[in-house]
Amino acid sequence: MRFSVVRRITGSLFAVLFITGAPHAQESDGPAIIRDLDAANQARFDNVLSFTDVEHYTVFRGTDQTNPAAEMTVKMSYKKGVGKDYVILKQSGSSLIHKFGLQPLLENEKSINNPATVGQSWFTSANYEMHLEPGVIQTIDGRQCLAVSITPRRTAPNMIDGTLWVDAINHTLAEVEGVASKSPSVFAGTTKMMRRYRIMQGYAMAIHARAESSSTLFGKTVIVIDYSDYHFELRAAQ
Repeated sequence: MRFSVVRRITGSLFAVLFITGAPHAQESDGPAIIRDLDAANQARFDNVLSFTDVEHYTVFRGTDQTNPAAEMTVKMSYKKGVGKDYVILKQSGSSLIHKFGLQPLLENEKSINNPATVGQSWFTSANYEMHLEPGVIQTIDGRQCLAVSITPRRTAPNMIDGTLWVDAINHTLAEVEGVASKSPSVFAGTTKMMRRYRIMQGYAMAIHARAESSSTLFGKTVIVIDYSDYHFELRAAQ
């Protein structure tokens, strides 16, 4: 039962995966930022024909946040019109966490990135109420970023209630942080999420992510993901 709950929790921790940013307007008003976020998501979907990366997953359980309970390295492959696929390169630690936690998480990522429905997870005005927070500024990886509050238009484990941090100059996405708008299971408490991005080939790509959930019955579960070694195929310029 314990690991079936871990499966339900981890399967929804990183449902928001297809999020983008691209350099456009130089304005810093709320409507301009929201327009650019909308346009960037569509531009990535239209122009990125395929890409691959290497993803390292680390799981911590309970009070031990130093020694991983399980680790897994995978190669992810995305193809436009098909979605995502994963090949496990290596893994260690608890076989139960791998079977009922990490492997279902990868399957969930495939489902979320189904081309027919992936747009429902984007950070766009169609999916979220968005508002620029005047005067709220934070430096992230050397970039001065503005805060945009986001509230999902529907409740789901893959929808985040929180903040987008957007580059003040070109409105590209730098980081998202918040909590899942709906618990992934009746046994899980609040699920906190964070994901950081870097511009690659003109698009905001994930470089680091963290999700944490806890409950009085099963304690704390933390999943950390590091992304590296990106390779792209882009649509030829018109």
